[in-house]
Amino acid sequence: MQQRAPTIADVEWHVSPGLTPYEEALATMEARAAAVAAGTARELIWLVEHPPVYTAGTSADPRELVDPRFPVVPAGRGGRYTYHGPGQRVGYLMLDLNRRGRDVRCFVHALEGWLIAALAELGVTAFRAPGRIGIWTRDRDGAEAKIGAIGIRVRRWVTLHGFSINLAPDLSHFGGIVPCGLADYPVTSAAALGAPHDHATFDAALALTADPFLKSLTCVGENEA
Repeated sequence: MQQRAPTIADVEWHVSPGLTPYEEALATMEARAAAVAAGTARELIWLVEHPPVYTAGTSADPRELVDPRFPVVPAGRGGRYTYHGPGQRVGYLMLDLNRRGRDVRCFVHALEGWLIAALAELGVTAFRAPGRIGIWTRDRDGAEAKIGAIGIRVRRWVTLHGFSINLAPDLSHFGGIVPCGLADYPVTSAAALGAPHDHATFDAALALTADPFLKSLTCVGENEA
């Protein structure tokens, strides 16, 4: 019998109200991922919002920390510096790739596709940019601009960290870093593009488009984690 493709019904979905301190979120995420790996907890998609913070990935270059006006916290994920703050939706994914296909590239590609589909529900045309990880769109002047960041870690084939999408953050806060090491490209937001930008609307778009994302995590590769 062919195995049923996983859906959002198989994964716990949790939205935290208010602002969740970043270090608190890291501790909670680490504990949950360990429990998922041990088989004692369900997979989790966790949506949060943080107070202003700069996070440093494992490839962060100190020269790209231009103005540390907010706390700087080592994140343990891949990537460089990024900003989290009010008006941004952050999603942490604790998914078991042992069950879904041990292919990190497949996971990242599927995650990009999910976010692009969710933004399309808001009327935002987003896309992948070859050689530049993250979620891209065009600003009102037609220039390519980053609207979302992706940074993940995989431990025991369970994913940690995830994504951030700029709904309506203060974009000037990105000025304290070189976002994701890409100095030549601006950042933008749904609000700056004139699109719906409240969290509830975007969360509903994520939920609506989650099943195709989860069902696409069935490819098996040779990437190490």
